[in-house]
Amino acid sequence: MFAHKVIRQVGPSLDRRALLRGIGVDPDAAVDRSVMVADEDYYAFLERIALDDPRAVDLPLRVGASMELDDYGAMGFAWKSAENLRGSWERAVRYAFVLTSVSAYEIEDAREGAWLMLRREGPRRLGLQLSNEASIASLAAISQQVTTAPLRLLAVSFEHGAPERVDAHEAHFGCPVHFDAPRDGLLVASENLLHQNRLADPGMVRFFDAHLDKELAELDDDHSLEHRVRSHVARSLSDGAPTVSSTAKRLGMSARSLQRRLAASGQSYQQLIDEARRQLAERLLRQTDYSLSEVAFLTGFSEQSAFTRAFKRWAGQTPRSYRLAARPSDPPTR
Repeated sequence: MFAHKVIRQVGPSLDRRALLRGIGVDPDAAVDRSVMVADEDYYAFLERIALDDPRAVDLPLRVGASMELDDYGAMGFAWKSAENLRGSWERAVRYAFVLTSVSAYEIEDAREGAWLMLRREGPRRLGLQLSNEASIASLAAISQQVTTAPLRLLAVSFEHGAPERVDAHEAHFGCPVHFDAPRDGLLVASENLLHQNRLADPGMVRFFDAHLDKELAELDDDHSLEHRVRSHVARSLSDGAPTVSSTAKRLGMSARSLQRRLAASGQSYQQLIDEARRQLAERLLRQTDYSLSEVAFLTGFSEQSAFTRAFKRWAGQTPRSYRLAARPSDPPTR
């Protein structure tokens, strides 16, 4: 569905049918939300378009603005029927995995409002950057569609660096847009979050929550569960490794159920803690200039020495050696 939305926004000089076929999507078939595209293929698809589209800078903004709540199926109806915008956001946090196995959302309260933040793992290549910008623009579009008040964005931020120009982003969002920031997300004023939604309906909320809960329960993809656990752990590590009970509660199940499902797929909770720590540590060492003590803290270690021992066990070398060997080349620009 997202691939088709992108294709509708590209210039006429690009071969739209070939681009869709390149990611395994039949250009003549009806749009089907259940048909999934591998994340790496999707990012490469965006990068191919960016190389040839003279309007690539604002492509993700146009894609995001084109999103309609009806595009999201049951999730869209859950957004519509929630009491207020915060309730809509809470459904994105809870049910994101019904739509995708590679993205998660988190709400963080701030003094003047709240952030809705996108969490998506992977190297910050150009395709991921474009995808993140389109996702944030989509969140702004569908948030405006449900609330009865004009949406007041206070800030938008992205973890990646700025494109060649940012005027299109600032004009689109109507607020300051920050790059090289600590989060991918949008900040909305408190009053927006509490305004009643246009189609707020408690009965419909219960119906669609039950429907989406059933869809989540029927997801038999063990990788999806493992990804959800790793994502939650990675977001929590700076406060120490979360307990299995707190993680299970966040995922809407008991600790015993979580451990049983992980064991059935040959995993353990401690293995996923280690994997989340390793992945986060490697990303921080490759992509940031944080000191080794700061990386240790951010990955949930109380002492740098404990972090160094763990990293040597994971990677067969010290964090310092890994950083020197793994520094990426300059990221692509647009």
